[in-house]
Amino acid sequence: MKQAHFALRRARRTLSQGGVVAYPTEAVYGLGCDPLDDDAVGRLLEMKGRPVHKGLILIAAEFSQLLPFIESPCADGLQLLRESWPGPVTWVVAARPELPFWLRGNHATVAVRVTGHPLAAALCRAFGGALVSTSANPAGLPPARSPLAVRRYFGEQVNQILHGATGGLRKPTEIRSLADGRVLRPA
Repeated sequence: MKQAHFALRRARRTLSQGGVVAYPTEAVYGLGCDPLDDDAVGRLLEMKGRPVHKGLILIAAEFSQLLPFIESPCADGLQLLRESWPGPVTWVVAARPELPFWLRGNHATVAVRVTGHPLAAALCRAFGGALVSTSANPAGLPPARSPLAVRRYFGEQVNQILHGATGGLRKPTEIRSLADGRVLRPA
């Protein structure tokens, strides 16, 4: 327990200083950084070979951590979110107009999730807000499912790896559109 607390404190410091942290999520290891640090996000995108126009997913420990990034959903939309969170469903929702391009890409929306993974949620709580969350793999390669796989892909480019088990899902989380309920990426 003491070791986990120390690792989370160190991760908070790493994220606050513009670093990239790898951590287990519901299905795979993810890479995360401070979503409002354009240098950190740029470095993460470069590590993955991911173009900025695609946008990114944000994860949070609770819905309130997503409010600075999204427009308030209607009552029906809010009900859908509450029914699926915390859990392995990522929703594409209307982004606040001032949301940086590096988070939303070429979209007026942003993908968000209140994670049900205990360590990923603890990381968001330690950081004090939502984090960028993208699978830990270079574009075109399978996502990392262990700390060793993260190191093999990225070496020392990752500033810290939080060790823990993934949530056991076989595929990355489902992505759905809040506007019309369409499944954009099946689980």
